[in-house]
Amino acid sequence: MKRSSLRPISRGRNANGNAAARTHVPLLEQLSAKTSQEWSRSQQRTALDLFKRAASGVPAYKRFLKDNHVHAELVESPSDLAIVPPVTKQNYLHAYPFKELFWNGSLRAPHVLTATSGSTGAPTYFGRSHEVDDHSSFIHELFYRSSSLELNKSTLVIVCFGMGVWIGGLITYEAFDLLGRRGYPVSVITPGINKSEIFKILRDLAPQYEQLILAGYPPFLKDVIDEAPAHGATFDKHRVALLFAAEAFTEEFRDYVASRANVKNPLTDTANIYGSADIGTMAFETPLSILIRRLARDNEALFNDLFRGTMKTPTLAQYLPEFVSFEAPNGEVLLTGDSALPLIRYSIGDHGGVYSFKEIVERCRTHGIDLEREIRKAGIAKQVLKLPFVYVYERIDLATTLYGLQIYPETIRQVLLDKRFAPHMTGKIALVTKYDHNQDQYLEVNIEQKPGKEAGKVLQAELLTEIVKNLREKNSEYRELSEFLGKRAEPRLVFWPYEDPLYFRPGVKQQWVVRPS
Repeated sequence: MKRSSLRPISRGRNANGNAAARTHVPLLEQLSAKTSQEWSRSQQRTALDLFKRAASGVPAYKRFLKDNHVHAELVESPSDLAIVPPVTKQNYLHAYPFKELFWNGSLRAPHVLTATSGSTGAPTYFGRSHEVDDHSSFIHELFYRSSSLELNKSTLVIVCFGMGVWIGGLITYEAFDLLGRRGYPVSVITPGINKSEIFKILRDLAPQYEQLILAGYPPFLKDVIDEAPAHGATFDKHRVALLFAAEAFTEEFRDYVASRANVKNPLTDTANIYGSADIGTMAFETPLSILIRRLARDNEALFNDLFRGTMKTPTLAQYLPEFVSFEAPNGEVLLTGDSALPLIRYSIGDHGGVYSFKEIVERCRTHGIDLEREIRKAGIAKQVLKLPFVYVYERIDLATTLYGLQIYPETIRQVLLDKRFAPHMTGKIALVTKYDHNQDQYLEVNIEQKPGKEAGKVLQAELLTEIVKNLREKNSEYRELSEFLGKRAEPRLVFWPYEDPLYFRPGVKQQWVVRPS
């Protein structure tokens, strides 16, 4: 595997002779020195180089190109890569022997294995090289140094991702462990999704540290933050940062958890990672990407221009093209990245788009937004990098249908964050499209209540009113349907006890949309 020219900060020594991060080594400056055009050229050069090496050094990819009548020697420029067919799980990963997917068709090179969740079928196994862990650690270092956390204060990282064969927990642990080895004052503990252990750590161990980083799946971290006070744990004596992955969320969600966890600045001290078992940490929110997302939320014309193809709020992240790069022909996200199992123009199953920094600035200007002025106003000028952007929204199968139109969980989840409802509901829901005895279609919204809470009829009625209102405001097709069907278009709300196993089984990723069997 070819090493990137980017390097994490080297280790120094503090006054006590212990390892310490050299704060004068300019990590942000190392990245910010490149212009938007230079990053674009870097992406093109890196992708073409990886294609050339994989075409000769990965047996499965060599066979894939031959089977698809592609002559690698004719792919001479970055623009020629457009003729190379994308690879998928079906046409590549499952079509060729596992060993042949690796460099030189060998499993003797050391790597770490993880698996997809298998939510769309049998799990797929991926091997990643140690360089991928280095890349992930570099990105986590960037988050740490861009945040308001102080570099000379003791910091406890609590990894609340699952710690099994899935990638989230292990790669997050590795990333922060490597930071510690490079001299940062970081300690890591890995309770996974064991809430009782997390609360013990927050109550008994966390007070020994000056700063906290909580890392986990967004709905699960919300549960932890909401429930912590009842277990004797508070966040008001720490400087706190939150690191998420595995799912998109709204800016309202970000503000809610940030305020509950005493996060100083949501722009700098929270981030959502766009990662996968396929190739690790791929893209990451930055203070700039969060700012742009908020500007788009408040400017409908900008939102529609930037995020074509979706009505729901996508994840907007930046990425380092020397690690993983993206393209999105016809709205299909394709990634190219090196690992023990390299992937070239790989269709990961998401939809979205790609922008250079320059293109984002111009889109904002078109809608009357001076991005440089907004950056100064937000106080994040020192954290701005001219890296490219990728926006990603979930697959169409993560919505349900009602009379042929798409209903996304996000539109309903937003309502549950309202101060009237948040004390009673966890924010988790499960949408099911059903039919009544007349075979009329309706939407059932299953809602998890907080421990010991039970929504009364008045609260249920208020919640239904707000859900319908938000659906009508955010979904023009639903608005038209409700005007035609009246009350028949209203969802039916079903309230469940906390962690009821039917839709809200603890310890697993929340299934926001349920397909009737």
